Parts: sequence; structure tokens; C-alpha cells
Amino acid sequence: MRVIGLISGTSTDGIDAALVDIKGKGLNSRLKLLAYKTYPYPKGLKERIIELSVKGKVDEICHINFYLGELFSDAAHRIVKAAGMKMANVSLIGSHGQTIHHLPEPRREGRFSVRSTLQIAEPSIIAERTGLTVVADFRPGDIAAGGEGAPLTPYLHYILFNQPRLSSVIVNIGGISNITYIPDRNFERIAAFDTGPGNMLIDGLIHKLTDGKKGIDKNGGLASRGKINDYLISHLMSHPFINKRPPKTTGRESFGNIMLNEILKIIKNKNLSQKDALATVTAYTAFSIIHNIKRFILSRGEVSGIIVGGGGSRNKTILSLMQKAIGPIPVLTFEDMGYSSKAIEAMAFALFAYETIQSIPSNVPTATGAGHSVVMGKIVPGKNFRRLR
Repeated sequence: MRVIGLISGTSTDGIDAALVDIKGKGLNSRLKLLAYKTYPYPKGLKERIIELSVKGKVDEICHINFYLGELFSDAAHRIVKAAGMKMANVSLIGSHGQTIHHLPEPRREGRFSVRSTLQIAEPSIIAERTGLTVVADFRPGDIAAGGEGAPLTPYLHYILFNQPRLSSVIVNIGGISNITYIPDRNFERIAAFDTGPGNMLIDGLIHKLTDGKKGIDKNGGLASRGKINDYLISHLMSHPFINKRPPKTTGRESFGNIMLNEILKIIKNKNLSQKDALATVTAYTAFSIIHNIKRFILSRGEVSGIIVGGGGSRNKTILSLMQKAIGPIPVLTFEDMGYSSKAIEAMAFALFAYETIQSIPSNVPTATGAGHSVVMGKIVPGKNFRRLR
């Protein structure tokens, strides 16, 4: 099948869209990327979504859910056009949507222990506007089976990166960072979890320090010219999530505006320069990743290489700090392995939809903590549904 994968991550910058040709079945599936683009959100929408994630009102959540459905539909049409194809050449869409809240820690409600998650971008709109069957809302099935609903990408990481007699750590640095440990083609021993912040705090800090003139520290250039502040880095590394044992997942609730405002206060009190502040927060991303690898992965066995993808893989300062902290283990990028760092997550949701429509489980219980494998997602039939089945 040719399948479209759609996702907006925790950075909330826009919609990643990938058109993927997929063959095979289950862990023997093979993927070929046909086209990939990121379609930025309209001006001001990122801020509205972040506000929604923290203290959104139900009427606004309702409205933005359907508005994002329109934007995701538009992204699907645009990626097909970018590939020089027509929607009739495509079989299926897998849409992660936009996470606005993720609560993996159980909360007691009477006799129930409740985990929850919420993604928006109404799939019924996407199915109607494209005519294609849509599989969406992937996380809840894993949560219902006792997992944390994340991370989900280890399934794709295994398919792309498993190698005989070699064990690798795959690092994805998006808004949040997560890692996947793949030991010598052994799917049953995969470990995967979030490690802490990715680009979220770095992007938020530079936006604040430049009064909105900059949204990113391109290639980590400013951070590379600063010095890491001992007090701030020690304070940040003491966050309980960094040392929490996996399985574990996190999001904007822990490493969003609340932490950013705390960092800004310390910067002011310590009279830190812009470059030193960025150097320290950038080091926080690098050090928290390596700390988690050293503490929770190296005890499981040798690691032959660390392969980094996501937007953070373009931050040379993060990569340099990771390499210095991990010593002789090589730190590579997805591009070094022949894959696009930007496209991987969108490709993952194309794959999940492909597996779901064939009733094949695609969560990784050893990563999420689920009690068993599940077929993930909810199917919204499009006009082509009968033909698919």
C-alpha cells in the first residue's frame, strides 16, 4: 500500500506529512519514503495549542479539534501532490493528530486506576475531505492494556535499525527526547522510554530571550559559544523524571512553560548571559539523554552505536555534548544510516495504520509497560473502505 502518515509533535510547529510505500507484514514490513514535507501551522496557532494543553476550555478544544482536522486533511492533499500523485493512488492515512495532554501516571478514581491521553485533529474530517480510510488515536489502546501509550516509535525503529550481533540505541529528539534500545534483533528485549526534554525548552528559551524574534537556535550556534552554568545544570538534572526508572513518558506538563518560567527566574537571579543560558539548557537535553543511557541501558548489555533523529539531530552542540559524555560509543544520525531524521515519526504512523488495517499489533509492551500486544488505533472508514477490506 501507499500510506500517508501525519503527526504534529510536542513542538507544535506544524504537520509532518510522509507518503510511504509499504510492503510485507508485521516485523517483516518494508518501507520506502516517497515524499516528506512539514507544513507549518498558521501564525498564532502554536500558541493557541500550547495554551489549550495547559488550561484549555472545552469549547476551544472542541473547535480546534475540527480545525486541525481541516489542516491535517490539507496536509494529506499537499503531500500527495508533492509526490506527483493523486489521492486515488493512495490507500490509507495514519494520523497521530496533536497531543494536547498526556497523563501516564495512574490516578485513583474510586476503585479504578486511571491513565489518560488526549490527541486532537478530527479523523472524520480527514476521511471525508480525502475520501480515504483513516486510522487515528493510537495511544489509548496501549493505555487500556496497562501501558503508558508511549513511546510508540520503537516498532518502526526495530524494523529499520535491527542488525545481527549489534545492539543500538535510537534517540529521537523532538520536543521531548526518547530512546529505543534494540539488542541484537531481539524484539522481546526492546527497551524504550522518554528521557526528558528535547527541543522544547531550548526553543522556548530562545523565543523568550529574543522577545519572539527567534524560534530556534539554528544548529546550536549560540549555545556553542556559551558556558554551562554549574548551578543551573545541577538544578535541572535533579528533576525526578530524569532518574525515574522506565517505563516512563512525559511531555509539556513536566518540561513546558512551568519549567521554562523557573529557568528564566534562575537566569535573572544568577545574571546569566543569553549564550550561557542557552548552553546550559542545551546541555540539559544532551546530558539527560546520556544519563538515561548510562543508568538504564548499559546495564542491559553493550551498545555498539547511538543513532540520533528528530529535529534535535541538526543541533551540532547537542550531538557534540552527547559524544563527549558517552566516550568511545559513536554518536551517528539517521542520515548516516540512509534515513531522513525529519520523516521518521510521520513514517511510523503510516506503518501503524498499515498494520492496524491488517489486524496486526504494533505496540511494544516492553517499552510502554502494556500487559500485552494490541492492535492500535481507531478506524474511520473512507469511501475506499470496502475496497481496502
